[in-house]
Amino acid sequence: MSDVRHVLVLPDREAAEEVAGELEELLGLAEEPQLVREALAGEDDAEDAQWLVVLEDPDQRYDTGRLDELAAGHEGWLERE
Repeated sequence: MSDVRHVLVLPDREAAEEVAGELEELLGLAEEPQLVREALAGEDDAEDAQWLVVLEDPDQRYDTGRLDELAAGHEGWLERE
């Protein structure tokens, strides 16, 4: 079985923190998913960044449709790695 990582891309830190907290409750996670700041390509301004919520899913048990809906509800989207 291959490792799966879901990456929810959010517009700002506040949205990422909200989504991480919701995921923790929704999925019954032992700890909050990892938050990562990603500067946009070609941008020097610290304000121009996206925030990623990284969710490890080694057993492939999380519903990607539900994850995508959660991200979309916070003006984001789901990417899979």
